[in-house]
Amino acid sequence: MPSFDVVSELDWHEVSNAVDQANRELTTRYDFKGVKASFEIKDKTSVVMHAEAEPQLTQLSDILNQKLVKRGIDLKSLEKEEVDRGSMRVSQAIKMKEGIETAEAKKIVKMIKDSKIKVQAQIQGDQLRVTGKKRDDLQQVMSLLRGADLGQPVQFTNFRD
Repeated sequence: MPSFDVVSELDWHEVSNAVDQANRELTTRYDFKGVKASFEIKDKTSVVMHAEAEPQLTQLSDILNQKLVKRGIDLKSLEKEEVDRGSMRVSQAIKMKEGIETAEAKKIVKMIKDSKIKVQAQIQGDQLRVTGKKRDDLQQVMSLLRGADLGQPVQFTNFRD
């Protein structure tokens, strides 16, 4: 029976390349001369921005977003956390969302069932498996999910005929 998996994954190699490019751009920008500002990846779950003042954090965020988009990373997978104010420094973590949470997966399953396409969708951990009798039905589900606003990027893997 034809099937495919709906997943939400990040290419961490591209994320690390984007962070490296953003750090390199900081060294060449005039408005960051003499300012201690940087990006770092923490535990392959988040990117932390460090700066001396809060307005610089917004500039750092813009730089990082620009580099991530150039590298093909969807900005829907970013989730900004609270600004951490320390002595003479501020930092902000940006959590990178990976995997489909169960609440989001239930919404997707409900959306597929409401569309009346003759397929079955089941939650398997942090991904979804969609099975159906016809390839055309599976392709309709793919186009439905591409057009829907899910709040995070999804990819289709493991397509079997």
